[in-house]
Amino acid sequence: MDRKEELIKIFSKDIRTILRRLTVDFQQVQEIRLRVQAPLLMICNNLEFYITPEGTLSKRADEAYLVSRQELKETLEYMSSYSLYAFEEEMKQGFITIQGGHRIGIAGKTITDETGIRTMKFISFINVRLSHQVRGCASAVLPYLYECGRILHTLIISPPRCGKTTLLRDIIRQVSNGTGPEAGVTVGVVDERSEIGACYQGIPQNELGIRTDILDCCPKAQGMMMLIRTMSPQVIAVDEIGSREDLEAMEYVMNCGCKLIATVHGSSIEDIRQKPVLRKLVMERWFERYILLNNFGKIGNVDQIYDSRGTRLYPIGSGSCDG
Repeated sequence: MDRKEELIKIFSKDIRTILRRLTVDFQQVQEIRLRVQAPLLMICNNLEFYITPEGTLSKRADEAYLVSRQELKETLEYMSSYSLYAFEEEMKQGFITIQGGHRIGIAGKTITDETGIRTMKFISFINVRLSHQVRGCASAVLPYLYECGRILHTLIISPPRCGKTTLLRDIIRQVSNGTGPEAGVTVGVVDERSEIGACYQGIPQNELGIRTDILDCCPKAQGMMMLIRTMSPQVIAVDEIGSREDLEAMEYVMNCGCKLIATVHGSSIEDIRQKPVLRKLVMERWFERYILLNNFGKIGNVDQIYDSRGTRLYPIGSGSCDG
C-alpha cells in the first residue's frame, strides 16, 4: 500500500473518494483539516488549499467541499478502529497517534475533574498531521555537531512548518546508529506529543536508530529526569522546549554530562534571547551549536549554523548573529 492509500483509508467514505481523485504528491502534504460545516482544507508545501468535491485544489472557499458532522464522526471511528476509548490517555492531550505515525489533533468539548482534563466529547475539529521521514536530511549538518569525536549541545531554531522535527528525527537516527567516523551512542528521546517517534501501541513508526530509547507521551521536564535516572543516555533529544520546568530539567541533564539536542520555535538567536524564559540559555551559552531553519525550498532547509559565541559556521564565511 502506498502512502496515499495508507492515509486516505482513515477518512469517511465520501471524503476518501474525494482524496483519491487528488493528483498531488502526498509526500508533500503536511496537514488535512476537517471542521464540522466548514471547508475541507489541505496544507501542501506550506500552502493552504481548499479541496473541492471533484478532488481538485482551489484557493476559493466557495468551491470547497463542506464537511458534515456525520463524516467527521465516521472519520474518527475509522481513525480509532471503532475503539476511541482506547485512546483516552492520548485524547487528554488533544491528539491520537495512528499506524504510520500520523498524528491526529482533535478539539471539542473537554470533560474535566479535580485532576484536570479527563476526556473529550463532541469532537468537531480534526487536524491530520502527516508523519514525514526524510532519511539523510541531517547529513549536511552533522559535521558541525561534533567536536573531537563528541556530540555538542545543539538547539534547532525554526519557525512553524519548516521541518525542525523532521531534522531532529534524522539527527537522532544518525547519532544513534553512528555515521562516518563517529560511533553510535545511546540516545534518550522524550516524545511528549508523539511526533518524533510516532509510537503506535508502544512501537515507534519512525526510524530513530538502534541505540534509541523513547518515553512516549511524557512531559519533557519529567521525561528528561527519568531518562537520566533509568536509561543512562549519552544524548537526550526533546522537541519544542519553552517552559521554566524544561530549562530546569535541561540544566540538570547538562550537569550530569549528558548532551542535549532540542528544538524551539523562533526565527533567530535574538528572537530566543528576547523570550524571558529562554533568555538564560543564550546568555549563559548553554548550547554549543545553533541551527537556524527557514521555509525556503525543501523542508528542513538550513539557513545558518552558529557556535555558542554567535560566530557563523555556515554558510562558510565570517559573520555573527544579531546582538
